[in-house]
Amino acid sequence: MALLISAAVLALHGAAIWLAARAIAGARTPQGAVGWTVFLLVLPYLAVPAYLVFGDFRYPERLRARQLSEIAARGGARPAAPGPAGDGLVAGFEAIAGQAVTEGAEARLLIDGAAFFDALFAEIARAERYILIETYILRDDSLGRDLAGALIARARAGVRVAVLYDPFGSYGLGRAYLAELRAAGVEIVNFHARHGGRLGALPRVNFRNHRKIAVIDGRVGFTGGANFGAEYLGPTPRFGAWRDTMVRLAGPVVAQLQLAFAEDWHWATGEPLALDWAPEPAGAARALVLASGPSDPRESGGLYFAQAITAARARVWIASPYFAPDPGLMQALRLAALRGVDVRVIVAGRRDHWLVWLAGFAFLEEMRGAGVRFYRYGPGFMHQKVVLVDEAMAAIGSHNLDSRSCRLNFEASALIFDEGFAREVGAMLEADFAAAGPWERPMKKAPLALRLAAPFARLFAPIL
Repeated sequence: MALLISAAVLALHGAAIWLAARAIAGARTPQGAVGWTVFLLVLPYLAVPAYLVFGDFRYPERLRARQLSEIAARGGARPAAPGPAGDGLVAGFEAIAGQAVTEGAEARLLIDGAAFFDALFAEIARAERYILIETYILRDDSLGRDLAGALIARARAGVRVAVLYDPFGSYGLGRAYLAELRAAGVEIVNFHARHGGRLGALPRVNFRNHRKIAVIDGRVGFTGGANFGAEYLGPTPRFGAWRDTMVRLAGPVVAQLQLAFAEDWHWATGEPLALDWAPEPAGAARALVLASGPSDPRESGGLYFAQAITAARARVWIASPYFAPDPGLMQALRLAALRGVDVRVIVAGRRDHWLVWLAGFAFLEEMRGAGVRFYRYGPGFMHQKVVLVDEAMAAIGSHNLDSRSCRLNFEASALIFDEGFAREVGAMLEADFAAAGPWERPMKKAPLALRLAAPFARLFAPIL
């Protein structure tokens, strides 16, 4: 027995050394390489299982498969390529998204769950040809039952209903819920249905579909931060009121939103969707959907934030529940503040995920004195993901200001280039800042447990 134990320990340490070498060779950032190497060599008993679940996510064969799936999914969609460089703000986002800003968009701001779900259910009831729903979280609760009832009614009326959910985010979703929808003709599919991973860990943990998309008949679309759970209507005993933001889109930009859904649907099912790719103009705004993911040729999520921060001339305001950016984005925020830009970041004051919540305190402490104004939202749980640049652009979507969102998750945000819409978003954020109040407490005044836990949690920032 002693010999077996010694052999197992030796094998574990050998595996830790081998995985550390793999992490050094394959990590996307020096910080990730150092973090994994130290973790593996110092605490192999914890680190080896953790690396097998969280590490080495960019398998070349999986990424190639995803890229091929995206090409096949486009079918009749031919997104316009970015034109000649003009407006630096617009051109940068076009280059990151790989498609051109559309004209003729209408964008309606939907503040909090009730406004969003009322608007969505009204459009679902009017659907005539198809309904596309994509979500990270789908729960079998009061809201999930309302959604199921609305979708079943339209499916029985002959409307095609396609629902895509992430199995990690929707881990508690029961078979009975799925069976009821499928029996009524609703096509509901888990994002990883066709692509299992090593012990199921890779796709569920590090290939998450965090997008929130709804498209009805190709004419109206929704995106933002809200999932399908009763907590999004709030208040709840744990979180209080749930603060979130969505946007209702109409016009040609809806084709870009449903293209992101079509790519994800093909990944999950292998089916190219036949959709309406030419919605009529509905307004006077310009708009662009920026969808990012780990299969992109560049880290589009991080570039999205970098472009917003570096292009700002008067203000850049960011709402994100989590603040765990990489060093490049932290430097961009500092530089924008040094240029005299009004830089504000509002984050959640209450926690829903311990590690990323704890890590945020360490990042905020590092940014102390940089000229960036931080706010922690306390009236409830703030889950919105909003970026405002000057009075030129407002973005609403699923991108969080953390490394996981920028590098690991599939995300989507709608960028609206319209002064009127930007002012409306600015007024909304002003109210959030007033409700939150500035966060100025230095770490040295925090409880001892927080002072010890926050730097430790920050070590996990690349995968939070």
